[in-house]
Amino acid sequence: MPDYERMSEPIADTSASSMSAPAEAPSFELRFRPSVELISVVRHFVADFYLKVLPDEDMASRLALATHELLENAAKYSIDGEAVLQVELDSAAGTIFVRISNRAASAQIEALRRLFDEISAAEDAATFYAQLVRRSAARTSGSGGLGLARVWAESEMSMRLLIEGNRIQIHARGRIAAAG
Repeated sequence: MPDYERMSEPIADTSASSMSAPAEAPSFELRFRPSVELISVVRHFVADFYLKVLPDEDMASRLALATHELLENAAKYSIDGEAVLQVELDSAAGTIFVRISNRAASAQIEALRRLFDEISAAEDAATFYAQLVRRSAARTSGSGGLGLARVWAESEMSMRLLIEGNRIQIHARGRIAAAG
């Protein structure tokens, strides 16, 4: 059974939890009506945001990729056509918070729970991601969970899944370097 209290690994949780940065931290919230064409526009905006507020270009790129993957999943599986994206940076604490929220069908919620259980049980993010790439190559249909595994492996962010009815929230938290 995965240890859902450890934030060093992706976890699943059905209770509400606050992962907030201070109010004065650079942040934004975007209520988004999913459209495949607009996701790339949002990715560019997010990349520009991170480049302005983070000291490391590579870190900004990895976080933009993570935010894009989370938004793309929310847009793809939203049952009401809406996703909410929130990004907060806490430079003093050296953390970044990315939250994505949408409504999903019960089958998708269960698949997401299974994927988070599988991610939580994995020992290494890169190895797990490589396994999912191989497994997904053999699939003929359906989601392989690559986007979430990629967020964990490439952005080095911990993730938390919160479920309330048909509302899904994924909170991703990562460490950032101090400006220097």
